[in-house]
Amino acid sequence: MDLSFFSMGMWSIGAGALGAAALALLLANTDVFLSKSQKATLEYLEDIDLKTLGKEPRTFKAKELWEKNGAVIMAVRRPGCFLCREEAADLSSLKPKLDELGVPLYAVVKEQIRTEVQDFQPYFKGEIFLDEKKKFYGPQRRKMMFMGFIRLGVWYNFFRARNGGFSGNLEGEGFILGGVFVVGSGKQGILLEHREKEFGDKVNPVSVLEAARKIQPQTLAMETK
Repeated sequence: MDLSFFSMGMWSIGAGALGAAALALLLANTDVFLSKSQKATLEYLEDIDLKTLGKEPRTFKAKELWEKNGAVIMAVRRPGCFLCREEAADLSSLKPKLDELGVPLYAVVKEQIRTEVQDFQPYFKGEIFLDEKKKFYGPQRRKMMFMGFIRLGVWYNFFRARNGGFSGNLEGEGFILGGVFVVGSGKQGILLEHREKEFGDKVNPVSVLEAARKIQPQTLAMETK
């Protein structure tokens, strides 16, 4: 056997494998394989059934949240996720300014596991509701699976949140991606729709506040007609 020929063959196989791995890593860090989002319509959001989390749960249509004064709504990917807690804290930092505008801050979760929502509450300064059918995560539900753990952006988000002092756990479903909505009062429409494209892809708080300032309370909207 010609050992040099054998060595060259093995080297070629190894180089090919490394090239394929490098290409896969490169593609994983582009948006090529990301789930494509579909924008929600106001009619779609209005018809979503939500449930209160008190001792006597009440089911109601989501439009109640923004009908009079509009609303900022966070669709939480997983309450125990430290990245979600970081985003919740960012949104909660806007609460004083939102209160001045008369715009409420809400969150929806897709499941209620043990004390997960209760443990999330210190990070989020608004009322939280249950979206059992996961409608706020649609119309086209998107997932990020284990590919997320080889994305450089995700690792950057991990370190950012850790350095910010946030911690969490692994309880619950965390692959269905969340988002943030700013919805105007009545039929004013969706003023901002941020869809999480990867783990820790936070909404820009400045954009949230800018959208909230465009909300016309229902009484004012009626007066200007």
